[in-house]
This record gives sequence, C-alpha cells and structure tokens, in this order.
Amino acid sequence: LQDIIPQPLLDQYLSMTDPARAQTVDTEIAKHCAYSLPGVALTLGRQNWHCLKDTYETLASDVQWKVRRTLAFSIHELAVILGDQLTAADLVPIFNGFLKDLDEVRIGVLKHLYDFLKLLHADKRREYLYQLQEFVVTDNSRNWRFRYELAEQLILILELYNPNDVYDYLRHIALTLCSDKVSEVRWISFKLVVAILQKFYANNANALGLNFINELVVRFRHCSKWVGRQAFAFICQVGVFFLC
Repeated sequence: LQDIIPQPLLDQYLSMTDPARAQTVDTEIAKHCAYSLPGVALTLGRQNWHCLKDTYETLASDVQWKVRRTLAFSIHELAVILGDQLTAADLVPIFNGFLKDLDEVRIGVLKHLYDFLKLLHADKRREYLYQLQEFVVTDNSRNWRFRYELAEQLILILELYNPNDVYDYLRHIALTLCSDKVSEVRWISFKLVVAILQKFYANNANALGLNFINELVVRFRHCSKWVGRQAFAFICQVGVFFLC
C-alpha cells in the first residue's frame, strides 16, 4: 500500500499486464503500460518501488518484443529514479536479459548503454567489458546502424574504464569496426580509435598508446588492400582534427 496515488487507480494500472485483458480489450495495452511505467515509478518514488517491481518483471518477459523493446529504451531512466542499490538488485538482471534479446530489443539498451553503465558501481560495470563485443554481432548483418550506434556509445563509454581495460577489451572492438563493410560505420570508428589514443595519453599510458599506434600502422598503413591504407589516412585526418 502507498498514499501517493489513489489505490484503485494504481490497481487498475497494474492489472493492465493481465494477458486476458490484452486479448479482450486491447492487444497494445501491455505496450502502453510499459511506456508509462517510468512516469508511474517517478510519481510513486523509489520507496514505493515494491508496488511496481512484479509488474515490471512481468512486462520484461512479455512475449511481445515491442513491450520488451519499450522497456529497454527506458531502463536507464528507471535506473536514475531507483538509485544504484535498487538498480543493481532489480534492474541489472533484466538489463542482462535484454542484452541477449532480439536486435529490436537490444538496440534500446545500446542507444543508452553509457547512461546505464555510468550508474553502476565500478566493479559491477567492469563485468560488462567482455559482453560489449557481443554487440558487434547482429541478427541481420545488413543492420549497419546497430554497429554505428555501438561505435558512438563506445566513444562515451571510454571515460568509464581505465586505460588497461580499454586496451584489453575495447581496442579489439574498435579495430573490428574500422574494417566494417559500410563506410559510415568505418568513419565513426576512426573517431573511436582517435578517442582511445587520447584516453591513453591523457592518462599517461604512453606505452599502451605506442603499442596501439604500431598496431594501426601494421594493420592499416601496410595493408595490401587500398581500403586499409585509406582507413589509415582517415584515422590520421581525424586525429589531426582533434588535436587542432
């Protein structure tokens, strides 16, 4: 029980996840419920999250991917409302489920990946380093915007990890994206590569920076294909732009 919202109104809202209602009233009713859930959570406050927790978990496992997609797009907003403790306990397991879902659901998590990860404690955040590379693989390889979004998010995510973690995990993803078949993905990936170099030298990790530069030279400057050598030229161009 709570005294923020009239209890009959809240009970009516919570009943929207009833499968029988979806069949007899409106097939989109669960989606509408998912869309408005962050607003209801904000109104109730984190002290009344227990009123919504079961409903949220029910929606997160709904058979309709549109319902799960709606929650995936707003999970970072709900995390801000609930705070770090409730997020770690109740949202992280659902977040992990979304990471393994359909691309239509995963894109919702990906678009706000930085916003969600920055709310986690450093030890919990570090657990996702290995999982980030899974975003490179999609259900449809022609879905290049998915990989483009990944590169954009990684540019932001760099600040959340130390240089060694960036070198061991994120560097490999950046190099893979730099060889993408779609030029738009390659171009944003060149910015990611330069941002990684900036990360190294800004944190006095000069040895890592030099190793990465040597790897770029071997992989692209001396590439047997012209597209690889062109990539190296573009990386240098982006780097000069940032330095200026």
